[in-house]
Amino acid sequence: MNSILLEDLITEKGFYYQGNNQKTVILVHGLTGLPLEMKYVGKELNKKGFTVICPLLAGHAQGKKELLKTNYNDWYQTIKDVLLAIEEKVDQIYVAGICVGGMLGLKLAYEFKHTIKGAAVYSAAIRYDGWNIPLHGVLSPLIPIIGHLPPVKWLGFSERHPFGIKDDRLRNIIMRGDFLKDSEDKFPFQTLRQMYKLNDDMRDKFKEIITPTLLLHAKNDDLSHYRNSEYILSRLGGKKQLILLDDSYHMIHIDRERAKVVECTADFFNKS
Repeated sequence: MNSILLEDLITEKGFYYQGNNQKTVILVHGLTGLPLEMKYVGKELNKKGFTVICPLLAGHAQGKKELLKTNYNDWYQTIKDVLLAIEEKVDQIYVAGICVGGMLGLKLAYEFKHTIKGAAVYSAAIRYDGWNIPLHGVLSPLIPIIGHLPPVKWLGFSERHPFGIKDDRLRNIIMRGDFLKDSEDKFPFQTLRQMYKLNDDMRDKFKEIITPTLLLHAKNDDLSHYRNSEYILSRLGGKKQLILLDDSYHMIHIDRERAKVVECTADFFNKS
């Protein structure tokens, strides 16, 4: 009998919406982000009957010092604990995440291949190689080697305009709101190093993932080219589908085609 209680895992920055269709989705926010960014997807999936759970990943929203104390296994443990807390209480469990959150979701699908019924990955990032970060494209091979060294670990890449959002109105609302209040304004090198370590950990495991997996990616993603999703798609071992979006940048779950992201996710999970 598992002793982990869900109420102890969902902090004030996370959220839980009870549904009515016996299907539960664990949502996973992005690196340096917050559950707040997943609320639109969460609320809309809930309207379709899904129970939705989105925890705050370990080390996030507590400042750079606390974030740098964590690694990808700590972030993964957050969603694993959620799964362990609910697996004996719910019928069907799914996972969906943005970018690094999506890769954490795939790791969950790998470890719990007979428990996770479906996975969705939004804007996958094996590496950040989109059109808006050319410097990162040059330096990224060095990050796994030097990312942990002081004072390098305190340095990082700042996101630049348009900040992953194509829609000007939505971007202005987000920049004025609470989305950035507790998130980091940079991706620290040490944290990016953990992202690459997670990706390296998963490379040989994709073929063993039998969970039906949906990948959604913008054709014009400014942070990670859709070749990242194509790479994962070509290696997954189970049922899989890639949908490319025409009118969004990296943050597809809050950008112009967010409703399509929800529709595609719900449809895929209902058929999985």
